[in-house]
Amino acid sequence: MTTTQLYEQLNTVNHSREKRLYFAHMLLAEPKLIPSVLDLLFKTDDKLSCKAAWILEFMCGENLEALLPHIDRFTLHMHTVYLDSAVRPVAKICEYLAKANHDTKNTTLRTALKTIHKERIISVCFDYMINDEKIAPKAYSMQTLYLLGLEFDWIHPELAQILEQDFHMQSSGYKARAKQILKQIRTKK
Repeated sequence: MTTTQLYEQLNTVNHSREKRLYFAHMLLAEPKLIPSVLDLLFKTDDKLSCKAAWILEFMCGENLEALLPHIDRFTLHMHTVYLDSAVRPVAKICEYLAKANHDTKNTTLRTALKTIHKERIISVCFDYMINDEKIAPKAYSMQTLYLLGLEFDWIHPELAQILEQDFHMQSSGYKARAKQILKQIRTKK
C-alpha cells in the first residue's frame, strides 16, 4: 500500500474499535507504513491527524515494540499535536511506554527508551496536566508521570502539587484518579 492509498483509506476510519483494530493490524503487517502514519499524525491541521493517532494508539496497544524504530521521531514531535481527538491517543501511547519501561521483563523497550525520550514524555505529560485538556489525557499523564517518577525523583513532588492544586476544580473522574495517584505517591515514601 502506498502513502496515497493509506491516506485515502484513513478517510474510512471511524470511532469503531473494529476499524481502528483493522488498521492497527495493517500497520503491524506493513511496518513500512508507520512513517506515513506519523507524517499524518504530525500534520496537525489535517483532519486525518486524529485518525492517524487512533490507529497508532491501537497498533501500540497490540505491539508497542513496532513503534520503537520511530520512538525518536514520535517523542520529538508529539508536543505539536493539539486536537483533542489526537491528544488522547498520544497521551495513551505515552502511558503504554511508561508502563513498558516500568516492566522489568521488557528489556527491549527499556533499552530503546533513552533518557531523552523519557524527558520528552515527561514534558508533554506535564503540559497536558497544566493545560486545558480533557480528563482522559490528564488521567493517562498522571499515570505516566507517576511511573516515570519512580525513576526521576523530582517528578512526584511536582505531580502531587499539581494534583492537589487542581483537585477541587476538576471532574469526578479526575478526582478519583488523582486520589489514587496521590495515595501511591504517599505510600511510596
